[in-house]
Amino acid sequence: MPLPSEVDIAIIGAGAAGLGAARALEGSRLSVVVLEARDRLGGRGHTIAVAPNILFDVGCEWLHSADKNTFVDIAEKLGFAIDRNRPPWREQAAFPPHERADFLAALDAFYERAEDASDAPHDSVASEWLEPGNRWNPMIDAISTYINGCELDQVSVYDMDAYEDTEVNWRVRRGYGALIAAYGASCPVALNTIVTRIDHSGPRIRIETSRGTLSAAKVIVTVPTNLIADEAIRFAPALPAKVGAARGLPLGLADKVMLALDEPEALPVDGSLRGPLMRTAMGTYHTRPFGQPCIAGFFGGRFARELEDAGEGALAAQSIDEVVAMLGSDFRRRLKPLAGSRWAHDPFARGSYSHAMPGCADCRAVLAAPVDDRLFFAGEATSPHFFSTAHGARDSGERAAREALRGG
Repeated sequence: MPLPSEVDIAIIGAGAAGLGAARALEGSRLSVVVLEARDRLGGRGHTIAVAPNILFDVGCEWLHSADKNTFVDIAEKLGFAIDRNRPPWREQAAFPPHERADFLAALDAFYERAEDASDAPHDSVASEWLEPGNRWNPMIDAISTYINGCELDQVSVYDMDAYEDTEVNWRVRRGYGALIAAYGASCPVALNTIVTRIDHSGPRIRIETSRGTLSAAKVIVTVPTNLIADEAIRFAPALPAKVGAARGLPLGLADKVMLALDEPEALPVDGSLRGPLMRTAMGTYHTRPFGQPCIAGFFGGRFARELEDAGEGALAAQSIDEVVAMLGSDFRRRLKPLAGSRWAHDPFARGSYSHAMPGCADCRAVLAAPVDDRLFFAGEATSPHFFSTAHGARDSGERAAREALRGG
């Protein structure tokens, strides 16, 4: 759409948070525009067809805490089928049953110690609650890289305890990213519009973009924390409290890769694959999601960043090597790279989802707080209990819209 010269409310970012804000403002009779740097909707939610019979959620994929996830009702209203089958995460092929039981016992014991630590008067580093010398510690750390996007030495125990997980996880058959895009299809979005500066010094807020300048009475900022922390968008006057909060809530890294699988019948539909490897730098795999002829690989934390930095193809090569090591050399000829993510190198994300650094759990509330009832902030990092999720982002956008409306 053309860039307007002035609006009542400008929303920065057309991810789940920005679209949630825009949808909440429908019917308000206010003029609204969503400014999106990309050429598409969805932000870190993006579904692509990588083959005629294979869909790939490059970003968010699971409807976490589905019994409380607002996207479930949205999916049903928009006609998106939901798969309610239990995820296979705790059942691991290529992992002997007795070893799997021992690992899960160690993992559950770690979470119990960390939960107890969250009642202490001072925050602590999650890695402090690993049992010294436990042989499963590297794998427990690997689980953190998938969940938090980082190792436990970067995670606040207070923040980890604040996350609400009902352990109900569903999927969208046509893709979570496709659902988010459909949800935002009616929103007034200006694509390919990179915001660089927000000047809130005058009676109206001046927004400088790659397509020109516009003014707004109010602005809702929904961009990822790394963009605020890096000051990719500059505020005038400066907002050091927001920048500091964003730096305390960096985006961890979780990357995915999709491999086509020849002769797929040999592997289970919706299976989970991870070997009992005593190291943190490793992937985990989802075999034949929805029965598709493919394997999805997942990497997190420092190892994911190393693979990204190694260049295009490194994620796929590592995935193939690991799958072959678990299932046998015959699989090398049966696997073919299709697509993958590189979220750390994405200029409009610079990571995957937020975690609070030790001592920074209160940064979520600091980042979410309005400024002068004219600047409002949303995004998964501002969600007090559903951070790192698409529905937490969407709900935060709705919250910011309500705050903007209450401001008059």
